[in-house]
Amino acid sequence: MPDTNAHHITVIGGGFAGLTAAISAAEAGARVTLREAHHTLGGRARTSEGTYKTNEGPHALYNGGPHWAWLKQRNLIGPLAPLPPLEGARLRLLHHGELRRTPPLAMLKLLRRKAELAPVDRDFTSWATDEVGEEGAHAAAHYVAVATFHHDPGSLSARFVQERLRRAAKLPPEAHYPRGGWGSVVDRMAARAWNMGVRTETLDRVDSLADVSRDGPVIVATSLDAARRILGDESLYGESGRTALVDVAFHSRRGDAFVVSDLDRTGWVERFTAQDRTLAPDGEQLVQAQIPLAPNETKADGVARAEHLLDLGCPGWRERLTWRRASVANGRTGALDRPGTTWQDRPAIVRGDGVYLAGDQVAAPGLLSEVSFNSALEAVSLALTGCALDLKSTSG
Repeated sequence: MPDTNAHHITVIGGGFAGLTAAISAAEAGARVTLREAHHTLGGRARTSEGTYKTNEGPHALYNGGPHWAWLKQRNLIGPLAPLPPLEGARLRLLHHGELRRTPPLAMLKLLRRKAELAPVDRDFTSWATDEVGEEGAHAAAHYVAVATFHHDPGSLSARFVQERLRRAAKLPPEAHYPRGGWGSVVDRMAARAWNMGVRTETLDRVDSLADVSRDGPVIVATSLDAARRILGDESLYGESGRTALVDVAFHSRRGDAFVVSDLDRTGWVERFTAQDRTLAPDGEQLVQAQIPLAPNETKADGVARAEHLLDLGCPGWRERLTWRRASVANGRTGALDRPGTTWQDRPAIVRGDGVYLAGDQVAAPGLLSEVSFNSALEAVSLALTGCALDLKSTSG
């Protein structure tokens, strides 16, 4: 339990970044108050309640990232849903209008290129075209949309995209799925925070720092939009994807694809019950389509493209349909780095006057949720270092 005489840290936001920060600070001996605007913790990592368990945020944990070891060491990951055997997984790639089992040879060649050899100051498409030709470059760019949620990954920094391409396409896969969805991880993290003495206040919206008792450092672990309002800092902007999410459930039938990846444009369809049967009732499949939207595309455009991929990968799904919903995630899918920029050019963690920033669009490395994790640990480290310096100067 934290020392009652220890410095106090306030964490605003109870999503993945906020929970990571709260646990880490409490483990270091700080008194921690976690303030969350909603009635439940988890943010975009929440899993919906009810018959069909869907996620708004990332669906997989990558074991090549730093948060995997951190979560596993604390027994916070829990049981994992087994991935289907590769030979029977029915992963399909839409290329030149037809479903294929294997990617273009040029795309496979590109996977051998180390990410650190890709330039920061060039866009991915032009660099990859020089490396393996136009066909492989476009196919690879479209494939990596699953790890960027952007309608045109080829326009982003070559280094940024290549790192995500290699990790998203790695064999054996880095991606693993917590059984029951990300909500099961959030529940374990919340329990860990409570056991460490973190004071959690839900339904507690913070609109500005004036709403916070400034008796110690403050870590703002929210979206950049919310952080901009809380801190009154109009410089807090970051580019993120805009994605149509189409969730459907239908009666099971042999032959449905596990994954359909659109290499002609961008788009990803995944049958999550292929690895975790607990997400839907017996005899039903739960599938989500993720369709990145261009600025001129509407939600209806994304839904139409999703339905086309479903028609290809799961023939007859409409006649078997039991449930569906569609939404648009706008600016809620993680950081994107344009040519000439890296993660270091995103909004800084240190905001001054004992205030720190954490989240998936700030200046920290990693893939998707790993940015939230890394920024949260860095924010806590800097906050505690600042506390120690304050204590030293006071005692001196």
